Amino acid sequence: MFVCYNYYYKYCCNKEADNVRTLQLTLEEAIEICKALANEHRMQMLNVLNQGPLNVNELSELLQIPFSTAAVNVKKLEDAGIISTEIVPGRGSQKVNSKKYDRIVINLKLPEPQLENNVILDMPIGEYTDCEAEPTCGLVGEHSILSIIDDPRSFYEPGRKDAQLIWFRSGYLEYRFPNRVPYGARTEKIELSAEVCSEAPYHKLDWPSDITLWMNGVEVGTWTSPGDLGGKRGFLTPDWWATHNTQYGLLKRWQINDKGSFIDGTRISDVTVDKLNISEKPFISVRLGVKKDALNTGGMNMFGKRFGNYEQDLILKINYANTSGIK
Repeated sequence: MFVCYNYYYKYCCNKEADNVRTLQLTLEEAIEICKALANEHRMQMLNVLNQGPLNVNELSELLQIPFSTAAVNVKKLEDAGIISTEIVPGRGSQKVNSKKYDRIVINLKLPEPQLENNVILDMPIGEYTDCEAEPTCGLVGEHSILSIIDDPRSFYEPGRKDAQLIWFRSGYLEYRFPNRVPYGARTEKIELSAEVCSEAPYHKLDWPSDITLWMNGVEVGTWTSPGDLGGKRGFLTPDWWATHNTQYGLLKRWQINDKGSFIDGTRISDVTVDKLNISEKPFISVRLGVKKDALNTGGMNMFGKRFGNYEQDLILKINYANTSGIK
């Protein structure tokens, strides 16, 4: 008997006609529906409505129940969304009731919790793997100036790893973040955030500079910094660093997804995340800099978590989708 029922169930599900109207419910959604169905009269109403639309009088006569009882039960089914009621012309106007669904399915399996498929990487600003810097340029740590100001050779000293403020008039800093996207996963979105501003002697609020981001060798887009920000101390800037020098920057967020590239939500290019070929290398290269032929060659300052207004270094966030069952 069980075998016959199981066969019948599978056969009916596989042969289901396209016009079968099915209401799919979760356990939570099913509570009110089950309350509405927990009544013999209402179940009989749904059965007779298989014949076609009927008004309350007709339901009352077919089920041999008082009109008032039929009306109350119709209202219950209507409120639960199981039947629909339509006013049609007749002798005056009358309400006609129709069944909305042929089958109700309750999913007894709870949905699996969605895992946060993302990677967050924090890179100190002094941990660059390649650079190019033209004066004015320099590196500053939390407690002192690192090496010689305006000497590009300072950018290759081992002490550069302690930098909390780096600046140059033109050039770039390039970083290699570890690629922690699981093998077989598809990168959906990648975001870089950094505190940056222009670079002028001391500081100058009106000093535009075109700062460009490259990722895995692909030019993502350019943001024009309004100036070199100083004159008042940054929230995190140490007291020994004079206020006439650069003090803080602006926190900028570059984002690349399947629709293009954006900075703070504003579209800057058509470069999509698939063009970055994230899965092809064991690292993700990030380069920030100012081109020599930029329209506004106002240099760049970059701030670490102990300088400026924001307690962060370079932050790279990656969202991915599992395509091979890896989590």
